[in-house]
Parts: sequence; C-alpha cells; structure tokens
Amino acid sequence: MRNRANIAKKGGRSGACRDRVTRLRPAHVALEDCESVMIPVDLKRSALYINRELSVLAFNWRVLEQAKDPRLPLLERLRFLGISSTNLDEFFEVRVAGLQQRAEIVGTALSPDDKTAGETLQAVRAEALVLVAEQYRVLNDLLIPELAAAHIHIIKRDSWSEAQDAWLKGHFEEELLPILSPLGLDPAHPFPRILNKSLNFIVSLAGEDAFGRHSGMAIVQAPRALPRVIALPRSDQGHHEFVLLSSVIHAYIGQLFPGMKVLGCYQFRVTRNSDLYIEDEEVEDILRAVQGELASRRYGDAVRLEVSAECPEATSAFLLRQFELSPQDLYAVNGPVNLNRLGEIYDHVDRPDLKYPAFVPGIPRVLAQGADLFAAIRRADILLHHPFESFLPVAEFIQRAATDPHVLAIKQTMYRSGPDSVIVDALVQAAHAGKEVTVVIELRARFDEAANIALATKLQEAGAHVLYGIVGFKTHAKMALVVRREGTVLRRYVHLGTGNYHLRTAKAYTDYGYFTCDPDIGDDVNHVFMQLTSLGAAIPLRRLAQSPFSLHTQMVTLIDRERQLTEAGGRGHMILKMNALTEPEIIQALYRASMAGVRIQLIVRGICCLRPGIAGVSENIQVRSIIGRFLEHSRVYYFGNGGHPEVYLASADCMERNFFRRVEVGFPIAPRRLRERILRDLRRYLKDNSRAWILQPDGTYRPLKPGTARVRDAQSELLAELADRS
Repeated sequence: MRNRANIAKKGGRSGACRDRVTRLRPAHVALEDCESVMIPVDLKRSALYINRELSVLAFNWRVLEQAKDPRLPLLERLRFLGISSTNLDEFFEVRVAGLQQRAEIVGTALSPDDKTAGETLQAVRAEALVLVAEQYRVLNDLLIPELAAAHIHIIKRDSWSEAQDAWLKGHFEEELLPILSPLGLDPAHPFPRILNKSLNFIVSLAGEDAFGRHSGMAIVQAPRALPRVIALPRSDQGHHEFVLLSSVIHAYIGQLFPGMKVLGCYQFRVTRNSDLYIEDEEVEDILRAVQGELASRRYGDAVRLEVSAECPEATSAFLLRQFELSPQDLYAVNGPVNLNRLGEIYDHVDRPDLKYPAFVPGIPRVLAQGADLFAAIRRADILLHHPFESFLPVAEFIQRAATDPHVLAIKQTMYRSGPDSVIVDALVQAAHAGKEVTVVIELRARFDEAANIALATKLQEAGAHVLYGIVGFKTHAKMALVVRREGTVLRRYVHLGTGNYHLRTAKAYTDYGYFTCDPDIGDDVNHVFMQLTSLGAAIPLRRLAQSPFSLHTQMVTLIDRERQLTEAGGRGHMILKMNALTEPEIIQALYRASMAGVRIQLIVRGICCLRPGIAGVSENIQVRSIIGRFLEHSRVYYFGNGGHPEVYLASADCMERNFFRRVEVGFPIAPRRLRERILRDLRRYLKDNSRAWILQPDGTYRPLKPGTARVRDAQSELLAELADRS
C-alpha cells in the first residue's frame, strides 16, 4: 500500500500549504475580474494569487532560458540545463509528492488561488510536460550541435567509428561487465527495489536460458558510482569525445544474457517522495528518528517515472504498475533520463574560453592578511557580500576564536556546512582546547541530513555540546557567537548571515555576512541560543526580530508603517529582496501599501505568489527576478521610513515555514555607511537590464533587454567592484 496519510498530521498554518505561483510561459489562470478591481477589495480573493507550484516551474523556465542564451559561455549553458533538471527532480521529490498525498485526503484546504491539490497536479502535469520537452530540445537541437562546433562531441551509438566501437566494447568488458548484475524477472525473482533517481534498464528477451526459463524480461541497474559520461581517448585533432554510459550499456547489453536474444532495451528512472516525516509529538530522540527515516528515503513512494521515448507502451505500462503510478506520472524523454549528469563534461574539458572567467573574491582592507580580526570588529561593524567578497574571513573568525587564549566560548548554528568543513575543524580544535563549544545542528536540512549526522558525531566526540534545536521547528538562523575576555570585561563578537556556513555554496550563492560586537545584538543572539539549548519563556529582544515569535509581526508592522506614512502625505518606499514570497498576510500588507500609493520594488528570485500591476490593488508593485552566474540568495528588507531608512538582513524568506515553523533571525544594519552600501547594491539589481525578468499580472515573466541603453548586469558590476582581479 502507498503511504500517503502522514501529510494529514502536519496541520497548523501549513495545513493548506498556502500554495500559489508564477511562470515564464503563459499562466493558465483566469484574470478577467482582476483588471477592474475596485476599492474596497477582498484581498483574500483567489484571483490575486499566483499558484505556488506553477511559480516554481516558472522559475525553472527562467533557469532553462539560461541554457539557450548565446551570450553565456557554452559549458555554463550546459550546466544551467543540468540545474533545471536537478530543480525539477527536487520539485517532484517534495512538492509533487506532497500534492499527491493531499489529493488523496478528503476535505484538505484549498490553496489561496482556490485550486485543490488535484487541480494543481493537473496544471503541474501540463506545464511539466512542456518544460521537459523543451529541456531535451535544448540539449538535442542547440547544445549538442554547438558543443560539436566547439570540438566537444557527444557521440551517439549509431555514429561510433570502428575504432570507437572496439575501445568501448573493451571498456564495457573490463570496467562495466564485472559489476553489472542483471535481474531476470520470474516467480522466483520478483521486480527489484529501485533506488530513487537511479539509472536502470528494462530488457525484453527471447530464447531459453540454462534452466529452461522463458520469462522474457530483466532489469539491469547501473551502480551510482559509475560515471554517466565516458571520455574517449583524445583524437589526433585534439577533440573531446564523450559517450554516455546509457549508450554503452545499451550497445553491449547482450553480453549480460548469453544465449538469449535482446528484443529491446530501454532506460528508465523513478523519482520518489524524499521528504522526511518525523512525528514531532512522539519523537524521543531526534537523531535516531532522522537516522531511521533516511534509509526509507531511497525507497519512498514513487511520484514520477521517466522512460526512454522509444520504450513501447506495454513496457511503460508494466513499469507503471510496478511503481503503483498512473499514466499521468509518466514522462517519456528523448535522451538520457538524468540531464544533470551531463555536467560531468564540464569537469572533463579544460576550456576557459567556454566557461565564466575566473576571479578571486575580494577581502576588505580592514581584514587584510595579518589583521587582528577582533580589533577590526571593535573598530567598526564589517559587512561582506559573498561571493564577490571572500567567505574566508568568516572561517577565520571561528579559526582564530579556536586558538585565541582569551576566547572562552563559541556558539554556532549549523544548517548546511558541507563535507570537510574548516569551520567544523576549528570548532573541534576549540573543544579539544577546553573552550566551551556549543553547536546547534539542524538534522533535518533537506538532503543534508546524513552529512549533518556525521558532523554532529564528530563534534560530540571532540567534547562539544551538540544540540538539535527545537522539535517541530527547523533551526535556520545563521549565527556565530564568540565570547572573549578583554581585561575585566567579557565581550561578545557576533557573525550573522543570510546564508549557510558552507564554503562551497559561498562561492556560488550571493549572501551577506555581518560582523559586530554591538552589546545589544550580542545579548539578543545569546538569548536566541539560550532558547535553542535550554528551557524558558521567550524573552523580548532588543534589536533582532525572531521567528517564530516576532519576525512576521515586525515585517507586517514595517510594511504598514510605509503605508501610514504615505496616507499622512509622505512618500512611502520599500525594496524587498528574497528568494520566495508566499505568505498571505505579507502579500495582503503589500497590497494595502500599494493601494495607499507606496512605491514597492520586489526582487524575488524564485516563487512569487503576489500579482503585480493589478489596477486598484498592486499597480505600485514591481516584481523582478535576477537569474545570473550566481544564485541570488540574500534576504534584504529596505524601508524608506520617511527619510530615515531602516535595513534588515535575514535568514528568512517571506514564507509560512520561515515565519511560523522555523527559528530565524532578522537583524538591523545600524551603521549608515553599511545601509547606504546595501542600498547601492539593491539599486544595481533594480537597474539590471540583462539578467532581470519582470513578473506580469498574468503570472508570466518578461525578460528585460537593454536595447540601445547601457547594458547593466548587477552581478558583473559587483564582481568588478568587489572582487580581486589583480
């Protein structure tokens, strides 16, 4: 039986999952009654919201557009194609899986756009089919020919030369045949368990085997350790030539079935529900609970089946039955079933002319080599903008604290840190040195659970205090606190960020990091750590806003203040930059502010459920999405405040989960020079006319083009200003 009932237990504000959306392609949403909205207006009306799931797909369309963009280096375009494939995988693993669960539960609430889970699934299916078809068109009709023109060849089976055929046959016999295990299907050999997103082949056979069996069907599973792209020996012309693993297995599959005739061989891949479910009310040991759930993730309920386009209908139907899926869950593809693995070509090919130019992240002069980091923070607060500026000072902050004899304690949150983290090594070193080390690790950081369990074990063995936050609330705040004795006083040094303590993603995601020793902020951060590690009532914070207690209220209050200033004759203005905007009360507050005349500029990378440009409601709101070399990840909230601007950075997006089901912090940037710097950065994004997409009232996105104007690319400009190009 398929296990979809757990979703019913997740109630609360998330019960309806508050889903709405956007997209690049035309939205299948009726807007006839949106064009003449009159005041007063019901701001909960479904026509004012874009469906959340379709908005996710719209973001993926924008990512896929990068793979088509001739302005980008060719191998980077191939990577964008892979990113769009990975994004779609996660969408099915989490969002579609949840929709399927809710669709089976009678009486589940509608999303704000008034679509049921079943209706949303239908809309998702229609959009995903077109998106997938376009992904493979981009691969086959654009990228493969353009790669070939650049002397990078992905060679199909019917184009192998005799020499290539001989080399690949030898490779199959020496490297693949010893580790492939074909599984014949008969009453003694039932259909095997298929790993989530693994590459598999279903083979139809004719003939009689050694035991006289005539089952006619077998499964071949490709171990995940095998590279999906095989590099052929370099040709005399120096060309790069590649063959896909699926092509090699297909070509020589007959060697796995001696004496039998292969009638057909078709690759397939199943995507499974990968969202861990932990019963918060019953869990006694969250570490053991997460460990127990991890094993089941690989074999969760199937949500999607991908098959080769040549796969016969009867064979596809057989596979659907094995995975208890319907024809609506079938996706036939014209190429490899996992486009992301084509990214292996990027690493094989040393062609700087086909990749983004290399750069060295800058380091502010106050943190130049040999500088006393703690003294620099005492002199003035420090703001870093990654990846344009280096993440190394953040790692150095923990490393120096670990070896400084005056440091007594280090406290830090960990959501994602990556393997072999120098920050984790520094915390281990500090614990070994006898310092008080407390680390709050979020074990349920999706797809990083196993890594975080290993991290927790490593820190515990070193003697650090390791805690897992609060049951029922993910710890998503990015905080590090160092307590240092300086003469007769204890001073708190703080790092707060919008992104994770992860050196690899810090090179690819745009985020802010903030160093301060402001006593009030230090006290607030300490109180948040006390909440996470101990017991007690929530204490009002002096400077920080915190989820799940005050951040949502603070955001609504700041938005309403701009509205009230405008209603009193002022000129309200706000610029909000985030990854996603879905929370209904925030959207309604923005609508009210727009109706009062507040100028609202939103920079929302991904999901946006607000509809801009609706007469009488949101004509004062513009929404843009920036899709560039780096993943836009920073959360910035700027409020004009009648000429006395306030700027908050945060670990939180404007989503229900961030406000009500996570521990998050929003922190003010008090120094005027840093506020003005952040505002300059925001204005760069608002002037970007080459990597920006503008959300339309109907939910589509329109790319901005510079035309005859000066080309503006915010990320390139920040690289030029902040990175070290010497």
